Amino acid sequence: MKNLEGKVAAITGASSGIGQELAIQLAAEGCNLALCDLNEAGLEATVARCQGVRVSRHGVDVSKREQVARFAQEALEQHGGVDLIINNAGITSRGTIEEHSYEQLEAVIGVDLWGVIYGVKEFLPLLRQRPEGHIVNISSINAAMPFPRNGPYNISKYGVAGLSDTLIQELAGSNIEVTCVHPGGIKTGLLENSGFDSQFVADFERIAMTTSAQAASAIIKGIKRNKKRLIVGADAKFLFAFKRLMPMTAVQVFGRMTDRAEAQIEKRAQKNGA
Repeated sequence: MKNLEGKVAAITGASSGIGQELAIQLAAEGCNLALCDLNEAGLEATVARCQGVRVSRHGVDVSKREQVARFAQEALEQHGGVDLIINNAGITSRGTIEEHSYEQLEAVIGVDLWGVIYGVKEFLPLLRQRPEGHIVNISSINAAMPFPRNGPYNISKYGVAGLSDTLIQELAGSNIEVTCVHPGGIKTGLLENSGFDSQFVADFERIAMTTSAQAASAIIKGIKRNKKRLIVGADAKFLFAFKRLMPMTAVQVFGRMTDRAEAQIEKRAQKNGA
């Protein structure tokens, strides 16, 4: 999809982070937008920054199939069609698999995996009606290198990668392209209100190598080039290469490194609080 001007893009999780930046940059390309999120204030702020194109906003919980179906129908009614669906919405939670309740597991997987499945299923019929369509699924570096105590998110992102690879096979030769995006550390605010220690969140935001704007720019370039897999950030590229060369060693080493880093953060936090 080399030319985005006059196209219609539907974006989930558009109130902040990568989703918000994608909306702003796509608007600058002349792309009309159907934006959804549960955060109405954030969504309103995104809409205000998207100038010169037709923008609709939709309150949607992507973990609810009927709400995603309504989003697709409203996008069709208000824009006359959809050329591009970007399944971006995501949440996470802190704790081991053992510590997570079933309700916590279901909440994260409901948004991060089922939300993507619903987005694909509900928008695919609309994309088939266009001369060319594009599905963008936002996975993560965690689809290759899981973080300990981040299980539901890891599980979901592995699932998104598998879903995307399957779609690439099944849609080959059709009018629809598929891009699976694997960002590394991105300054998005994802960890806020997710159970992670505030010091850990602050340190992550400080060392994250890529801004949301940079990630959005890379994704749009990937759409124009019809990239099947897009790895965003030098850290993500390094970890993908590490995992490919030494699969189990990489998982074990990275797990130990993460444990040590978190222990240092907790020790520093305790010292500061003393």
